[in-house]
Amino acid sequence: MFELKEQLLLLWSLPVYTAIILAELLFSYFHNHHLYRTKDTVTNIYFTILNFGFDAAIRIVAFGILIFFFQFRFFHIHNAYLYWIICFVAEDFMYYWLHRFDHTCRFFWAVHVTHHSSEEFNLTVGFRSSVFQPLYRFIYFIPVVLIGFRPADILFVYAVTQIWGVLIHTQYINKLGIAEWIFSTPSHHRVHHASNTKYLDRNMGMFLIIWDKMFGTFEEENDSYEPIRFGLTKNVESKNAVTVVFHEWKEIVKDVRHAPTFYIKWMYVFGPPGWSHDGSKKTSKQLRAKMNGSKKLYSEIQGCQEVEVQN
Repeated sequence: MFELKEQLLLLWSLPVYTAIILAELLFSYFHNHHLYRTKDTVTNIYFTILNFGFDAAIRIVAFGILIFFFQFRFFHIHNAYLYWIICFVAEDFMYYWLHRFDHTCRFFWAVHVTHHSSEEFNLTVGFRSSVFQPLYRFIYFIPVVLIGFRPADILFVYAVTQIWGVLIHTQYINKLGIAEWIFSTPSHHRVHHASNTKYLDRNMGMFLIIWDKMFGTFEEENDSYEPIRFGLTKNVESKNAVTVVFHEWKEIVKDVRHAPTFYIKWMYVFGPPGWSHDGSKKTSKQLRAKMNGSKKLYSEIQGCQEVEVQN
């Protein structure tokens, strides 16, 4: 049954993806917006094929593990409407935490960084998948299974929200009014892909933005702020696919090799991205604190100068 649902979803989504990507590409081309580069677009498609391959390879194992936990479920939800609403919300909630840990633990960031490595932001970037994420993604759905939801239904809901997750990778849709309060929108997701210090590790929600607002990771796109820079704080010099996938792992190995103690080695692997024992690199929190400190100092200096002028 799950395979049938997935095939129907694929048959519906592929022509939709093709149409809107073609429309965005042509609009960008005829208006000289340069949102698409051939090599970058091909890389995006290549990564989603790799991700799909890994997903297919471990599907039986992942599905079997979820089925195993399903026999220990705590609840039985009999109302069909309530069942699907709660399943949807619970799946999106767990994806928020999956996504958040991908950004706050360097081990998982090394997997997820592939998705953020493009310096472009267009619909095909939504296909620039975290290649190895299928190896552990299903673990986050175990609590949803234990609540009482069938593994096939959870994975179907995940596939549905992924469609939305692809469609919000665009620069051509501005803010959507009241929808900005509840849903992840293109505006929210542009912030998520920005490398500007203010926007780092913000707006993790896949479909609902309410989780970010509840747990302190929300940041609104601000047109008066500096223009958004897409990509990483330090972009990958080589665009070779192997380098893009493995560059962070290479850096982890290098840091661990030169770390003087076991604790420092551990932190270089499982600490936040950018952590360093000697201050040579900075985490997003440290960069943000430094930025806010600089702004505060600037404001204080400006205030002193205004007082002097008045005197």
